[in-house]
Amino acid sequence: MPEEVTAVEVVDGDDVALKSAIRLIREVPDFPEPGVLFRDISPMLADPAALRAITDALGRGLEFDVVAGVEARGFLLGAAVAHAFGTGVIGLRKPGKLPEVADRISYDLEYGRATLELPDDTLSTGQRVLVVDDVLATGGTLGAACRLIRQAGAEVTAATVVMELVALGGRDKIVDEHVRALLRS
Repeated sequence: MPEEVTAVEVVDGDDVALKSAIRLIREVPDFPEPGVLFRDISPMLADPAALRAITDALGRGLEFDVVAGVEARGFLLGAAVAHAFGTGVIGLRKPGKLPEVADRISYDLEYGRATLELPDDTLSTGQRVLVVDDVLATGGTLGAACRLIRQAGAEVTAATVVMELVALGGRDKIVDEHVRALLRS
């Protein structure tokens, strides 16, 4: 049976709606493999009030022209943020998913290598981009997303996530970026 997330610090501590949304995130032990504690945001995304609270908090106080959502849960969150703040959304994809690629970046993960690709004709030089993902863990994916945006000549306004797994030290690997997490665990 999944357990409720308990050992967290809600960064915007006075936001009652955000606290309620965070309580919907479940901890699932030993998924996808033994020893891993998976944080499942699906119940939070399925609840309209929670989705609104998370969406508002992810973009609150930031100025941006477009949102870049990182595959895959970052797509869901990024699209919601873009809609709420009246901007467009760009999906940063894994290889082989796009017919036309403007740029790509490969990066190291704790267990191998991965690549993100930027769709062609979606980002303009000088645009202010908000990078959105669900979790900041080791920092590899979020850092690569920010570098990919900068390689394309755009500005990363901020990289914002729902949850930061502090013990994995990912924030330390994303230098020169404004990184914001709604909760730290």
